[in-house]
Amino acid sequence: MIEFGHLSHVGLRREHNEDTYYGDGQLGLWLVADGMGGHEFGEVASALARDTIVREVRAGKSLAQSIQAADEEIIKQSRRRAEALPMGTTIAAARVGNDRFEIAWVGDSRIYLWNDGLRQISQDHSYVQELIDQGAITAEQARNHPHRNVVTQALGVTDPQSLKVETITGELKPGMQLLLCSDGLTEEVDDREIANVLTKTDLSAQECVEQLVMAALEGGGSDNVTVILVRRV
Repeated sequence: MIEFGHLSHVGLRREHNEDTYYGDGQLGLWLVADGMGGHEFGEVASALARDTIVREVRAGKSLAQSIQAADEEIIKQSRRRAEALPMGTTIAAARVGNDRFEIAWVGDSRIYLWNDGLRQISQDHSYVQELIDQGAITAEQARNHPHRNVVTQALGVTDPQSLKVETITGELKPGMQLLLCSDGLTEEVDDREIANVLTKTDLSAQECVEQLVMAALEGGGSDNVTVILVRRV
């Protein structure tokens, strides 16, 4: 049995919520998309990603194929606009069924796995992650780096031939949880604080999500924040 909670908040410093999310227990699909582009284009890009991925998954396509289709759709729609401004979005998506999960992502929206401890299982497509990989900075230094919001891959702005849709599969046993979130959460709440919330087994998935969003707002709420928690019970 799957229980899940979900919430999105505009944050305390933005006028528009460019994040979009989707959750469907019957389809076994959850996703978070963090749009970018300004002038409301981010909202358009993230919504296009959501709608395309849901449509493609329903049609029987794999998660990676569905994300690739979303990249192509956003680029196509962007070229049709008179303003011709680029628009893009990150994506973090998960499919769950038969005690197994598959995740896929592009950008810096994250996916964590809780299994008697918290572990980030996606890897950010970002400038600071590349610096971490090179040993130039630490993960702690990355949290305050002036270019921490620069992504190196995003739907709608990365050419389909160069897009890296990364996927991971694994088991999702009773008690295990998948957390999907935009960087509005991880900018304000560190992994230790996230883990402290997920240890509270007396809370429902929805209550955990609400606590995490509240923590992001209390931390400054500098960006839109979206959180989905999928729990096998």
